Amino acid sequence: MMALGTLLRKPPLPPGGCRSFWGWLNAVFNKVDHERIRAVGPDRAASEWLLRCGALVRYQGSPRWQQDYNGLPTGPLGKYKIEAINATDSCIMYRGFDYLDGLEHVTDIKLEKCMYIQDECLQRLSETSNLQKSLQQLKIISCGNVTDKGILALHKLTYVRH
Repeated sequence: MMALGTLLRKPPLPPGGCRSFWGWLNAVFNKVDHERIRAVGPDRAASEWLLRCGALVRYQGSPRWQQDYNGLPTGPLGKYKIEAINATDSCIMYRGFDYLDGLEHVTDIKLEKCMYIQDECLQRLSETSNLQKSLQQLKIISCGNVTDKGILALHKLTYVRH
């Protein structure tokens, strides 16, 4: 007779089975929709991407961090400009960085415990011309896939103070 515990036990996942699913789902969240960017503007499209991935955004003139995707502000297109991004524990990855291209007012980015941030992401940040002009503060904390190569790639962000 089989013990009840044996019957209720879940079969073991294949190596990386759960991680593969979440990695796939996160990649879907990061897929860039260029038509959406054209339709609603770069700040709204980037807000949607960042919130979908678990990040927070703060708009110019507002002290409040936006964290609820369903609570995104409405109003005329182009009214809300992203000033700061807090990507702590988010699933943003290189694949979605095209959303950053049209952002002209971002002064502060925080990347903390972002498991998908790699050296290539930092290289991409450094090569984004609008960020080269506006970004003043960049915090990279406990992003395990970032090496010295990624940090050195940030040299084009000349206005960054920290």
